[in-house]
Amino acid sequence: MTRLLVATLFSFVLYLALTTGTGTIGLWSIEELLFGVVFAVVAALLTKNVLRDNCLGFLNPRFWLLLTVYLCGPFFWELAKANIDVVYRVITGRINPGIVRIAPGLTNDASVTLLANSITLTPGTLTVEVDDKTNNLYVHWINVDEKALAQSPRDCAAVCGVFPEWARRIAE
Repeated sequence: MTRLLVATLFSFVLYLALTTGTGTIGLWSIEELLFGVVFAVVAALLTKNVLRDNCLGFLNPRFWLLLTVYLCGPFFWELAKANIDVVYRVITGRINPGIVRIAPGLTNDASVTLLANSITLTPGTLTVEVDDKTNNLYVHWINVDEKALAQSPRDCAAVCGVFPEWARRIAE
């Protein structure tokens, strides 16, 4: 029941944030508020099982603060570096594409999802598969170098930088 309430509340707040200023009663119209409630309940029913068992952690301000710091700091920095690297590789044609297995050692689905999405959003890398049993990720990388292949899969810094550390800090 708690998961359903948290998912409903989050969906309704997100809906209100996306439709702010479009109504006649304050910031919303009565139709928008009613639709928002219906939308939030339907979305919550569809996604309640996605939330962790301890879904109140999702409402924790520490979670949101760390996520914001991660997105504005390390993720943005790695994103900028990857963009420059991909531009360089496109102009020079120096690519060596391949699929690399990384073992970040993450223990829950939220942290693995955060890591996989961070890798996929970074140019030059794409998370192709996640092994459900071991939480290993298979990543297509635009420039696989021999040094990275020689390293153990546990050391994935060449592929995804500081992303696993931050995923662990934020979601575990």
